[in-house]
Amino acid sequence: MTIDSRQIAAGMLEGVPFVRTLGFEFVEIAPDGAEGVRATVRLPDSPAAHNHVGGPHAGALFTLGETASGAVVLAAFGGLLDRAVPLTVTADIRYRKLALGAVRATARLGRPVSEVIAEFDTGTRPEFPVLVEVGTEDGELTAEMTVVWTLRRQ
Repeated sequence: MTIDSRQIAAGMLEGVPFVRTLGFEFVEIAPDGAEGVRATVRLPDSPAAHNHVGGPHAGALFTLGETASGAVVLAAFGGLLDRAVPLTVTADIRYRKLALGAVRATARLGRPVSEVIAEFDTGTRPEFPVLVEVGTEDGELTAEMTVVWTLRRQ
């Protein structure tokens, strides 16, 4: 699988203005094993994104995780965008610990790419999870998230 991480990052920064508003940085978008994809997106420490206890606001953390999951989806299924629209179906997040400073969200595709494409090609609307870990720059886990996506036919 070939992934153009710069194109995906540029597309998300252009197509999703809120990503720019929060100042997200795309650290990595890459293959993950034989049929997986992972993406890491960083939220720099910014008082404008802080909550009442000095860490990143829960909404900013949620958006960070959802953005990382979207980068995974675009990397995995970008070749289908002429006939499919990726959409979020559900998202669940568990905040485990207060994050302070800059944070990173690392997302991984929860099903093999070929399996999802095969299901789409049969005419059904596949659903697939993207698993996200959010943590501090030194690797401390502060939140976990699952975003379920689907590919809707155009």
